[in-house]
Amino acid sequence: MKPMITNLEKLLDGPRDGAMLRFSLGNAWLDEDLMRAVGYYRDAVRLDPAYSAAWKGLGKALTLAGDPQAALAAYREGIAVAERKGDKQAAKEMTVFARRIEKALETGQG
Repeated sequence: MKPMITNLEKLLDGPRDGAMLRFSLGNAWLDEDLMRAVGYYRDAVRLDPAYSAAWKGLGKALTLAGDPQAALAAYREGIAVAERKGDKQAAKEMTVFARRIEKALETGQG
């Protein structure tokens, strides 16, 4: 396990725990353990449902984990969140990723 992950996990359940810490842990675990990353991203959006970057991370992790339906649902929620917040760049990026998944599912490749 990377030292950064160890250091971040020491902060869990402490005064600095929250959506940003969980999002950071999701990012840190993305290349190590996809399901752990998914769990941390889910925690982040549960703690802060308006955290568009966490929705984007969740969609990415679910895509990499081979769950296109769940990834598409995460991206759609993330797009709605980003649009409500005026976070145009995040909404645009997630729209591109969602369309890729939709096309793959339509052609039976998802």
